[in-house]
Amino acid sequence: MDSDLESLTNDEVAGAAATVVLLRDGERGLEVLLAERPRDRGSFAGAWVFPGGAVDDADALGGSIDTEDAARRAAVRETREEIGLELDRYDLVPFSHWTPPKNSPKQLRTTFFAVRVPDGEIRPAPDEVMAVEWLRPVDALDRHAAGSMTLWPPTWVTLHGLQHAASVDAALAELRSGDVKPYVAKLSEDGTTILWQEDDEYEAERHRQEDHPAVADEGPDAEGNQHRLVMDRLPWIYVNTMGAGF
Repeated sequence: MDSDLESLTNDEVAGAAATVVLLRDGERGLEVLLAERPRDRGSFAGAWVFPGGAVDDADALGGSIDTEDAARRAAVRETREEIGLELDRYDLVPFSHWTPPKNSPKQLRTTFFAVRVPDGEIRPAPDEVMAVEWLRPVDALDRHAAGSMTLWPPTWVTLHGLQHAASVDAALAELRSGDVKPYVAKLSEDGTTILWQEDDEYEAERHRQEDHPAVADEGPDAEGNQHRLVMDRLPWIYVNTMGAGF
Protein backbone atom coordinates (compact mmCIF):
# COMPACT_ATOMS: atom_id res chain seq x y z
CA MET A 1 0.00 0.00 0.00
CA ASP A 2 1.21 3.55 -0.75
CA SER A 3 2.80 4.98 2.42
CA ASP A 4 0.84 8.25 2.31
CA LEU A 5 -2.42 6.36 2.01
CA GLU A 6 -1.40 3.92 4.71
CA SER A 7 -0.83 6.81 7.12
CA LEU A 8 -4.46 7.85 6.67
CA THR A 9 -5.96 4.38 6.92
CA ASN A 10 -8.06 3.21 9.86
CA ASP A 11 -5.74 0.72 11.60
CA GLU A 12 -8.72 -1.40 12.62
CA VAL A 13 -9.41 -2.27 8.97
CA ALA A 14 -7.42 -5.46 8.51
CA GLY A 15 -8.84 -6.89 5.28
CA ALA A 16 -8.61 -6.01 1.60
CA ALA A 17 -11.04 -6.34 -1.30
CA ALA A 18 -11.36 -5.65 -5.01
CA THR A 19 -14.29 -4.32 -7.03
CA VAL A 20 -14.72 -4.31 -10.81
CA VAL A 21 -16.70 -1.68 -12.72
CA LEU A 22 -17.62 -3.37 -16.00
CA LEU A 23 -18.31 -0.89 -18.81
CA ARG A 24 -19.97 -1.09 -22.21
CA ASP A 25 -21.25 1.35 -24.84
CA GLY A 26 -25.04 1.23 -24.91
CA GLU A 27 -27.48 2.78 -27.35
CA ARG A 28 -27.88 5.86 -25.14
CA GLY A 29 -24.35 6.08 -23.82
CA LEU A 30 -21.99 4.48 -21.34
CA GLU A 31 -23.47 1.69 -19.23
CA VAL A 32 -22.23 -0.12 -16.13
CA LEU A 33 -23.12 -3.58 -14.86
CA LEU A 34 -24.76 -3.66 -11.44
CA ALA A 35 -25.58 -6.82 -9.52
CA GLU A 36 -28.29 -7.12 -6.86
CA ARG A 37 -27.20 -8.90 -3.70
CA PRO A 38 -29.56 -11.37 -1.97
CA ARG A 39 -31.98 -9.54 0.31
CA ASP A 40 -31.95 -12.02 3.15
CA ARG A 41 -28.25 -12.26 3.97
CA GLY A 42 -24.83 -10.70 3.62
CA SER A 43 -23.34 -7.33 4.55
CA PHE A 44 -24.85 -5.58 1.52
CA ALA A 45 -28.20 -7.36 1.57
CA GLY A 46 -30.51 -6.04 -1.14
CA ALA A 47 -27.97 -3.52 -2.47
CA TRP A 48 -26.93 -3.12 -6.09
CA VAL A 49 -23.16 -3.36 -6.33
CA PHE A 50 -20.30 -3.89 -8.75
CA PRO A 51 -18.87 -7.43 -8.83
CA GLY A 52 -16.11 -8.03 -6.34
CA GLY A 53 -15.10 -9.41 -2.99
CA ALA A 54 -12.36 -9.99 -0.46
CA VAL A 55 -8.73 -10.60 -1.36
CA ASP A 56 -7.67 -13.99 0.02
CA ASP A 57 -4.28 -15.53 0.71
CA ALA A 58 -4.29 -17.37 -2.61
CA ASP A 59 -4.71 -14.05 -4.45
CA ALA A 60 -1.69 -12.71 -2.57
CA LEU A 61 0.46 -15.73 -3.49
CA GLY A 62 1.70 -15.88 0.07
CA GLY A 63 2.52 -12.17 0.25
CA SER A 64 0.58 -9.16 1.46
CA ILE A 65 -3.12 -8.92 0.62
CA ASP A 66 -2.72 -5.14 0.33
CA THR A 67 -0.82 -5.13 -2.97
CA GLU A 68 -2.33 -4.11 -6.30
CA ASP A 69 -1.35 -7.45 -7.83
CA ALA A 70 -3.29 -9.31 -5.15
CA ALA A 71 -6.29 -7.05 -5.73
CA ARG A 72 -6.10 -7.71 -9.50
CA ARG A 73 -6.16 -11.46 -8.94
CA ALA A 74 -9.08 -11.14 -6.55
CA ALA A 75 -10.95 -8.97 -9.05
CA VAL A 76 -10.55 -11.60 -11.78
CA ARG A 77 -11.53 -14.47 -9.47
CA GLU A 78 -14.56 -12.72 -7.97
CA THR A 79 -15.88 -11.66 -11.39
CA ARG A 80 -15.58 -15.24 -12.61
CA GLU A 81 -17.28 -16.63 -9.50
CA GLU A 82 -20.08 -14.08 -9.35
CA ILE A 83 -21.08 -13.51 -12.97
CA GLY A 84 -19.11 -16.01 -15.03
CA LEU A 85 -16.98 -13.57 -17.04
CA GLU A 86 -13.25 -14.06 -17.51
CA LEU A 87 -11.10 -10.94 -17.26
CA ASP A 88 -7.46 -10.32 -18.11
CA ARG A 89 -6.03 -8.82 -14.94
CA TYR A 90 -3.66 -6.63 -16.92
CA ASP A 91 -6.62 -4.89 -18.59
CA LEU A 92 -7.95 -3.68 -15.25
CA VAL A 93 -7.56 0.06 -14.61
CA PRO A 94 -7.30 0.92 -10.89
CA PHE A 95 -8.82 4.30 -10.11
CA SER A 96 -9.92 4.54 -6.46
CA HIS A 97 -9.15 3.02 -3.08
CA TRP A 98 -11.73 3.04 -0.28
CA THR A 99 -11.18 2.73 3.46
CA PRO A 100 -14.49 2.44 5.33
CA PRO A 101 -15.41 4.33 8.50
CA LYS A 102 -15.43 2.54 11.83
CA ASN A 103 -18.49 0.34 12.37
CA SER A 104 -18.98 -0.15 8.63
CA PRO A 105 -20.48 -3.62 8.02
CA LYS A 106 -17.54 -4.59 5.81
CA GLN A 107 -14.16 -3.60 7.24
CA LEU A 108 -12.20 -4.03 4.01
CA ARG A 109 -9.91 -1.62 2.19
CA THR A 110 -11.16 -1.89 -1.38
CA THR A 111 -9.48 -1.14 -4.70
CA PHE A 112 -11.87 -0.22 -7.52
CA PHE A 113 -10.94 -1.22 -11.07
CA ALA A 114 -12.63 -0.37 -14.38
CA VAL A 115 -12.57 -2.45 -17.56
CA ARG A 116 -14.46 -2.89 -20.80
CA VAL A 117 -16.72 -5.92 -20.52
CA PRO A 118 -15.16 -8.92 -22.28
CA ASP A 119 -16.94 -11.25 -24.66
CA GLY A 120 -18.84 -14.03 -22.96
CA GLU A 121 -22.17 -14.91 -21.40
CA ILE A 122 -23.05 -13.40 -18.03
CA ARG A 123 -23.95 -16.26 -15.68
CA PRO A 124 -24.86 -14.91 -12.23
CA ALA A 125 -24.07 -17.18 -9.28
CA PRO A 126 -27.49 -17.79 -7.69
CA ASP A 127 -26.16 -17.77 -4.13
CA GLU A 128 -24.46 -14.39 -4.58
CA VAL A 129 -26.44 -12.46 -7.22
CA MET A 130 -30.22 -12.11 -7.51
CA ALA A 131 -30.18 -10.08 -10.72
CA VAL A 132 -27.87 -8.12 -13.01
CA GLU A 133 -28.67 -5.07 -15.09
CA TRP A 134 -26.84 -2.78 -17.48
CA LEU A 135 -27.63 0.83 -16.61
CA ARG A 136 -26.42 4.28 -17.48
CA PRO A 137 -24.92 5.79 -14.31
CA VAL A 138 -27.48 8.60 -14.31
CA ASP A 139 -30.35 6.10 -14.46
CA ALA A 140 -29.00 4.17 -11.47
CA LEU A 141 -28.62 7.43 -9.54
CA ASP A 142 -32.19 8.40 -10.44
CA ARG A 143 -33.49 5.07 -9.17
CA HIS A 144 -31.61 5.55 -5.93
CA ALA A 145 -33.00 9.07 -5.58
CA ALA A 146 -36.50 7.68 -6.04
CA GLY A 147 -35.91 5.07 -3.34
CA SER A 148 -36.22 2.10 -5.69
CA MET A 149 -32.55 1.04 -5.75
CA THR A 150 -30.22 0.58 -2.78
CA LEU A 151 -26.67 1.81 -3.35
CA TRP A 152 -23.75 2.02 -0.92
CA PRO A 153 -21.68 5.22 -0.87
CA PRO A 154 -18.64 3.97 -2.87
CA THR A 155 -20.98 2.66 -5.59
CA TRP A 156 -22.98 5.90 -5.58
CA VAL A 157 -19.89 8.13 -5.81
CA THR A 158 -18.41 6.00 -8.62
CA LEU A 159 -21.64 6.25 -10.60
CA HIS A 160 -21.67 10.00 -9.97
CA GLY A 161 -18.15 10.26 -11.39
CA LEU A 162 -19.00 8.23 -14.50
CA GLN A 163 -22.28 9.88 -15.39
CA HIS A 164 -20.79 12.34 -17.90
CA ALA A 165 -18.41 9.92 -19.66
CA ALA A 166 -19.23 9.82 -23.37
CA SER A 167 -17.98 6.28 -24.01
CA VAL A 168 -16.01 3.40 -22.59
CA ASP A 169 -12.87 4.64 -24.36
CA ALA A 170 -13.31 8.11 -22.90
CA ALA A 171 -13.96 6.80 -19.39
CA LEU A 172 -10.96 4.47 -19.38
CA ALA A 173 -8.67 7.13 -20.86
CA GLU A 174 -9.65 9.55 -18.11
CA LEU A 175 -9.18 6.97 -15.37
CA ARG A 176 -5.78 5.90 -16.73
CA SER A 177 -4.60 9.52 -16.81
CA GLY A 178 -5.16 10.10 -13.09
CA ASP A 179 -3.87 8.72 -9.83
CA VAL A 180 -5.62 6.05 -7.81
CA LYS A 181 -7.71 8.30 -5.57
CA PRO A 182 -7.89 7.47 -1.85
CA TYR A 183 -11.20 7.77 -0.02
CA VAL A 184 -10.55 7.40 3.72
CA ALA A 185 -13.91 7.81 5.39
CA LYS A 186 -15.22 9.06 8.70
CA LEU A 187 -18.91 9.13 9.58
CA SER A 188 -20.32 12.26 11.18
CA GLU A 189 -21.59 11.82 14.73
CA ASP A 190 -25.22 12.02 13.67
CA GLY A 191 -24.62 9.37 11.00
CA THR A 192 -25.94 11.44 8.10
CA THR A 193 -22.70 12.46 6.38
CA ILE A 194 -19.57 10.68 5.20
CA LEU A 195 -16.45 12.85 5.35
CA TRP A 196 -13.31 12.05 3.39
CA GLN A 197 -9.80 13.01 4.44
CA GLU A 198 -9.55 16.30 2.48
CA ASP A 199 -12.65 17.70 4.23
CA ASP A 200 -11.91 20.26 6.93
CA GLU A 201 -14.40 18.50 9.21
CA TYR A 202 -12.63 15.14 8.92
CA GLU A 203 -10.28 15.74 11.86
CA ALA A 204 -12.38 18.51 13.43
CA GLU A 205 -15.45 16.30 13.91
CA ARG A 206 -14.38 14.74 17.18
CA HIS A 207 -12.96 17.96 18.63
CA ARG A 208 -16.04 19.97 17.68
CA GLN A 209 -18.32 17.48 19.38
CA GLU A 210 -16.19 17.69 22.53
CA ASP A 211 -15.92 21.49 22.57
CA HIS A 212 -19.27 22.49 21.10
CA PRO A 213 -22.18 20.21 22.00
CA ALA A 214 -24.46 21.82 19.42
CA VAL A 215 -24.50 19.94 16.13
CA ALA A 216 -22.75 21.92 13.41
CA ASP A 217 -24.10 22.37 9.91
CA GLU A 218 -23.13 19.39 7.73
CA GLY A 219 -24.94 20.66 4.66
CA PRO A 220 -23.46 21.60 1.30
CA ASP A 221 -23.44 25.30 2.26
CA ALA A 222 -21.01 24.75 5.15
CA GLU A 223 -17.76 26.73 4.92
CA GLY A 224 -14.25 25.43 4.31
CA ASN A 225 -12.80 22.64 2.18
CA GLN A 226 -15.39 19.95 1.68
CA HIS A 227 -15.30 16.39 0.37
CA ARG A 228 -18.39 14.67 1.69
CA LEU A 229 -21.57 12.81 0.91
CA VAL A 230 -24.69 14.15 2.64
CA MET A 231 -27.18 11.32 3.17
CA ASP A 232 -29.85 12.79 5.46
CA ARG A 233 -32.45 12.60 2.69
CA LEU A 234 -32.89 11.51 -0.91
CA PRO A 235 -31.38 12.42 -3.25
CA TRP A 236 -27.95 12.27 -1.65
CA ILE A 237 -25.70 15.29 -2.19
CA TYR A 238 -22.03 14.89 -3.11
CA VAL A 239 -19.90 17.92 -2.25
CA ASN A 240 -16.33 18.18 -3.52
CA THR A 241 -14.91 21.69 -3.51
CA MET A 242 -11.33 20.64 -4.29
CA GLY A 243 -11.57 18.07 -7.08
CA ALA A 244 -9.96 15.63 -4.68
CA GLY A 245 -11.83 12.49 -5.67
CA PHE A 246 -13.07 10.65 -8.70
